[in-house]
Amino acid sequence: MQKNKLFPVMILLAVAFSSKAQTLKLDAVIDSITALHPVVKMYNNEIRSMDEAAKGAKSWMPPEISTGLWMVPYNTKLWKKDDMGGTGMGQYMIGGQQMIPNRKKQNADAAYMQAMSSVEKEKKNATLNELVNDAKQLYYEWIILKKKLAILTQNEKLLDFMIRNTEIRYKNGLDKIGAYYKAKAALGNVQNMRLMYENDISEKRISINALMGRNAMIGFDIDTTYRLDDYSTIVFDSTLFYKNRSDLKSIDKDINLAWLKQETERQSLKPQFGIRYEHMFGFGGLPMQYSLMGMMRLPLANWSSKMNKANVESLKWKAYALQSQKEMMANEYSGMAYSMRNELELKKKQLKLYDENIIPALKNNYKTMQLGYEQNTEELFMLYDAWETLYMAQMEYTEILNQALRTQVSIDRLIEKK
Repeated sequence: MQKNKLFPVMILLAVAFSSKAQTLKLDAVIDSITALHPVVKMYNNEIRSMDEAAKGAKSWMPPEISTGLWMVPYNTKLWKKDDMGGTGMGQYMIGGQQMIPNRKKQNADAAYMQAMSSVEKEKKNATLNELVNDAKQLYYEWIILKKKLAILTQNEKLLDFMIRNTEIRYKNGLDKIGAYYKAKAALGNVQNMRLMYENDISEKRISINALMGRNAMIGFDIDTTYRLDDYSTIVFDSTLFYKNRSDLKSIDKDINLAWLKQETERQSLKPQFGIRYEHMFGFGGLPMQYSLMGMMRLPLANWSSKMNKANVESLKWKAYALQSQKEMMANEYSGMAYSMRNELELKKKQLKLYDENIIPALKNNYKTMQLGYEQNTEELFMLYDAWETLYMAQMEYTEILNQALRTQVSIDRLIEKK
């Protein structure tokens, strides 16, 4: 059944990773992590292990069989009939006994063991949430790096224009060489930044491949489209986190386990019954005999019930502690979420300011300086200064966008957005 579920995912991923489809979308990355990451197999196997163990929760204790000589005299002559016709002494016995389990105790054990895997299921979801959002973060950082590379490409052309134009003017005695070397150094710095960004992209590719559970050196590109989500209508209260967060659900399951385990301890205080049967073959004409006895264990006696009673009380306080932990975590998550939302809204406003005012104004300033430089009314250092200001603003814009996307991923991670 598991293979049937994975087959369509494998087909989609094969298409996505084929030579004709080298651009990998974020959804395909997430699907791959969810289906193929080794941690998924690990948790699935652990869950299966617990479920299989739970199947034996209602089994009986094994029967006990005994056999041997019973009340046999050491003098073997006494085993036989005597001369007066009296029977011999001694017997050979075969016996067995079986404890009969308490049905309520069995049901309590079964409920506890069947619930154990539910904790692992939530832990698997919590781990997947971390892996998926790690992949989102890497993916968005890659987008930012590609945007920065595009800015570098554009500015390489601008710097190359300044350098070549200045070289021609200097040869003709029409311009000074002062800002020329600053432009040359800036071009070298831009080229150095390109090498760094390209190396960073390679690292992101390796990390994403590793998260998808495949060869780290497989080459692929990404889709650079992105969206800044709106969280203004979401109420980050405890109800949201109790509903969404797998780690909080895991604590809920642990609380439930504590109560179920408490019930098994209570049932352990109930008496347990059994039966023992023994059959004896007499020696020397002694008639066959048997014994049939009932047995009862009394764990409720004071000297034998202290541990169970202590466990019942301990589990009660453990459940209370887990409940307090869950409430504390939900309260902490709420504060973090509101703080992150405020930060994201600030970044959106900054991006809008850059998009609508700052960068367009600096582009117009550069064009004005370039036109003046071409008409010999402005000098190179003025043009260089206009370029540098525009370049720095563009890079600041990408950094603000990077921070906005990082904050968005943090919110998604926090609310465990699917």
